[in-house]
Amino acid sequence: MLRYLVTTFRTPQFDPSVIEAHYAFLDDLREKGQLELAGPFTDKSGGAYLIRAADLEEAKAIAFSDPVHISKSSIVTVYEWNAK
Repeated sequence: MLRYLVTTFRTPQFDPSVIEAHYAFLDDLREKGQLELAGPFTDKSGGAYLIRAADLEEAKAIAFSDPVHISKSSIVTVYEWNAK
């Protein structure tokens, strides 16, 4: 399994009501053993999380099912990350 850094940056259409669903999404990933780290940026512009996936395609499928992406509340970007 490879690591992927997912960044989420709020859009002008950000809907605060999506936060609860976003956290539930992250909790589900954590329970499945796919989420390593997650947290918001201190400037409240968005956040990031580190997931494990077999390949970039799977990582994007996971990240793009995040409620903040589906609702267009945030721009979600996925990077393969060779963190050590």
